[in-house]
Amino acid sequence: MARIRSGVVSVLFALFACFAFQHLSASDDTVFYDSFDESFEGRWTVSGKDDYQGVWKHSKSEGHEDFGLLVSEKAKKYAIVKEVDEPVSLTDGTVVLQFETRLQNGLECGGAYLKYLRPQEAGWEPKIFDNESPYSIMFGPDKCGLTNKVHFIFKHKNPKSGEYVEHHLTTPPSVPADKLSHVYTAIIKPDNELIILVDGEEKKKANFLSADDFMPPLIPTKTIPDPEDKKPEDWDERAKIPDPDAVKPDDWDEDAPMEIEDEEAEKPEGWLDDEPEEVEDPEATKPEDWDDEEDGEWEAPKIDNPKCVTAPGCGEWKRPMKRNPAYKGKWHAPLIDNPSYKGIWKPQEIPNPSYFELEKPNFEPIAAVGIEIWTMQDGILFDNILITKDEKVASSYRDTLWKPKYEVEKEKEKAEEDVPSSEGLLATVQKKIFDILYKVADVPFLAAHKTKIVDLIEKAEEQPNITLGVIGSIAVIVLTALFMILFGGKKPAKVEKKPAVAAEASGSGAENKEESEKEGSSGENEKETGAAPRRRTGPRREN
Repeated sequence: MARIRSGVVSVLFALFACFAFQHLSASDDTVFYDSFDESFEGRWTVSGKDDYQGVWKHSKSEGHEDFGLLVSEKAKKYAIVKEVDEPVSLTDGTVVLQFETRLQNGLECGGAYLKYLRPQEAGWEPKIFDNESPYSIMFGPDKCGLTNKVHFIFKHKNPKSGEYVEHHLTTPPSVPADKLSHVYTAIIKPDNELIILVDGEEKKKANFLSADDFMPPLIPTKTIPDPEDKKPEDWDERAKIPDPDAVKPDDWDEDAPMEIEDEEAEKPEGWLDDEPEEVEDPEATKPEDWDDEEDGEWEAPKIDNPKCVTAPGCGEWKRPMKRNPAYKGKWHAPLIDNPSYKGIWKPQEIPNPSYFELEKPNFEPIAAVGIEIWTMQDGILFDNILITKDEKVASSYRDTLWKPKYEVEKEKEKAEEDVPSSEGLLATVQKKIFDILYKVADVPFLAAHKTKIVDLIEKAEEQPNITLGVIGSIAVIVLTALFMILFGGKKPAKVEKKPAVAAEASGSGAENKEESEKEGSSGENEKETGAAPRRRTGPRREN
């Protein structure tokens, strides 16, 4: 039933859009419009430059019968352009630039903006359109890394220097973070006002002559720092200097240590001075295959000294350290105001040779509409590109062409959010399992095995299909540790190998148990012997 209802809505929308297009396109205020209902081939020109290998396609918007201009491949550069019948003036009354774009696969890094080209030099042709082709305005979404903005950039010719300067809108709106159709509108008014709409809602208002709204400002500063001015050699920029008359106090001891022994501390009663903290495991036996010539002299692995468990401590007792009250550190002369201080030097200001005044921007006319982008995502769909002199016409296009599509997409998105997918449910369950396993790794009696457990969990997160095997391996580690605590009284291994491959994570309990014991004894033995020949230790004898 839902599919039938969706199909009926799509057919009605297509009929309505067709009628609306015929009605709206007849407006005299519409100076450029492309609905992409027909193929772009023969009407738009794809750049023939070698850098632009991305393939444009005439494609339906997902879930609609409406066509658009599609970016079909990932990680490519794209360029396509269409010349207007007559150049569009940006200085005679209101001009509205509007287009739709849908990021069907999202947008992690790439652009989805349009370039409104100014008249090109003699000999230019659409086939050589590229990023160097000069434009009057660049407008639309751009997102990558920390960049997330709806660009509005205009190029303006400085009447004094003759140089074209890019002026970027400050604090532009951000790009909607979804995969729905959105419509972007820039309204350029004769009173120097700029209004940016996203989905018909005002997101930014600016003034072309305001120094706060564009960077760099359209009107240059009247003065500039003199590039020929140099800082005098005797110019002192230090606000404070060490007091030259200050003398280190006689009682200031720079060599006094920061900490000293606490002379008031007393050795706790019952301290076992002659007992080591660790002793050889009396139950350990030398392996039958041990070769003294190859493996070196065998030594039993170490365990915690049972006598130290109930005593306050074992081994040589030393007084604890405390902060030295006589410690003052390195002496430095105190700072005083610098009598020669002149402030931070700046070059003197001179008249700006590029300064000019004007009452409104002298925009170059629009001679062509182009899309020149680099993107890591495919599925970007452009549609309903419009240039008009009437805000009401642009509003009608939004209401009749964009809004019905958006509402259908929004309703579908909401329905999908209400019904969680099986994959999403499985991912949620796995996440909860991993959260529990990380908590297990933090249990105190498993401290010696934490690295191995965490490595296993991380492998399972990368390869969810081995989750059950990893759970089994961690269970073996936990049971082995419990068994050793209850019956063995041995010290858990301090140095362990990481699991070689994910398959080992689902190995048998007996194999993991034996490997864990071997690692513990060998790692402990290496620590004790230092630079001596490698000594192999045998497995601990189990009760």
